[in-house]
Amino acid sequence: QVQLVESGGGLVQPGGSLRLSCAASGSIFRANMKGWYRQVPGKERELVATINAGGSTKYADSVKGRFTISRDNFKNTVYLQMNSLKPEDTAVYYCNADVYYNPGNYHDYWGQGTQVTVSS
Repeated sequence: QVQLVESGGGLVQPGGSLRLSCAASGSIFRANMKGWYRQVPGKERELVATINAGGSTKYADSVKGRFTISRDNFKNTVYLQMNSLKPEDTAVYYCNADVYYNPGNYHDYWGQGTQVTVSS
């Protein structure tokens, strides 16, 4: 069974840091780990950061300069380093990836979500 397993969420004070990880597991050929999104109750899921196969990144304006996305293709893992956290960063964070079963076939997958709460 293919899964995207997230970790690293939790409760942190404003100004603090967290590092999220997301790894693809199961019987896969490879995974193209694409990015992170977040969602708060009553709102649509929004893009936080994306990274392509070449390493080019894109960030939401609200997190530029504070968050850094990276990926390890050998480990089929994507990371999100979050610094200078603000209460408005509180959300459930989801990772997203294209998981390949063979060189030509893939499906889009989402992680189960990890809660990040920024509060004093």
